[in-house]
Amino acid sequence: MIKKISLFFMSVCLVAGFSNTPVASGENAEEWFKKIEVNGFVSTAYTYNFNRPTNSTNAIRIFDTDDNAFKLDVAELVFQKEADGLGGTGFRIDLNYGFSLPAVEHSSGSAQSDDFDLQQAFVSYIAPIGNGLQIDFGKFITHMGLEVIEGYDGWNYNYSRSILFGWAIPFTHTGVRMSYGFNDVFSAMFMLANGWDNVRENNDGKTVGFQLGINPIKEVSILLNFVGGPEQNGRDQNWRNVFDTVIIFTPTDKLEFQFNSDWGTEDIGLRNNAEWWGLAGVLRYACTDFFSLNFRAEFFSDNDGARTGTPQDLWEFTITPEVQVSSNMVFRMEYRHDDSNANYFLDHARPVSSQDTISMNAMYFF
Repeated sequence: MIKKISLFFMSVCLVAGFSNTPVASGENAEEWFKKIEVNGFVSTAYTYNFNRPTNSTNAIRIFDTDDNAFKLDVAELVFQKEADGLGGTGFRIDLNYGFSLPAVEHSSGSAQSDDFDLQQAFVSYIAPIGNGLQIDFGKFITHMGLEVIEGYDGWNYNYSRSILFGWAIPFTHTGVRMSYGFNDVFSAMFMLANGWDNVRENNDGKTVGFQLGINPIKEVSILLNFVGGPEQNGRDQNWRNVFDTVIIFTPTDKLEFQFNSDWGTEDIGLRNNAEWWGLAGVLRYACTDFFSLNFRAEFFSDNDGARTGTPQDLWEFTITPEVQVSSNMVFRMEYRHDDSNANYFLDHARPVSSQDTISMNAMYFF
């Protein structure tokens, strides 16, 4: 199947006239196409809300928004060629289709349907500077946050996404980023982009991003992140800034602790700033080679209502038992409790301060 896909793309390029373009020194087109990797990911789920909200929506959730519904969250197909060595070039394209992820994560200003998303599409070049400066140009997933938009090459320990993932940080950027590894301990990244989840620019300003990676010892990984820039339509002066910290501690092969913090501000008037902040912690314990227990707890303060639309403090607790069915399949159950100091949720048609849900999730990847 993979060989057929590669031959198909090669044929398209030959018809387009690309066969006369050298792809690499000493390489013909067929040899180059053999280096393209094809990967896939499918996630399906069911979620039930004990409040039975009349709008059939799980409030504050990001991808698992539908109550009492079986869903194809996403089907993903990835084509990529890694940029190897100094002077190496490559690319990555992530195609997503489904009824959860694409509808939320796709960048504004694009001509995409709610069910389809070109999640990532960028070209890469490793400039021959020092250890190699990797330059990515295009659309890519944000460097911010502990959790990821899951795919074949990574997913979160809990099925539902944290409040911080959905409300404190962006999903994607379109622009250019430069990454450099100084040594085994320190790495850095700089980004210049249109903004938060914008394929098309919505003002004359640009958003900048930074990341400093620190691995002081084998068991500890630290990421210090920042993103800032004007994000409001047609306004270049009102900046949105977020500082993000991720710490991962793995004391044993069976036990892992994860910590995430976010603090953000945005100019909303001549003298006023909106502010939000939050903390999240994840604990994973591998009971056996195929069964793990994953716990998450978090707090999110949005007292100005800048992110959720309601001035409130939110907290949640999640437990996710996980079964590794095979080397390519994972099945998870999940219980989650959400709480607010405002009546942000619905119990049937009545506004209430909390909700409880259970979910089932199956993932396959290659």
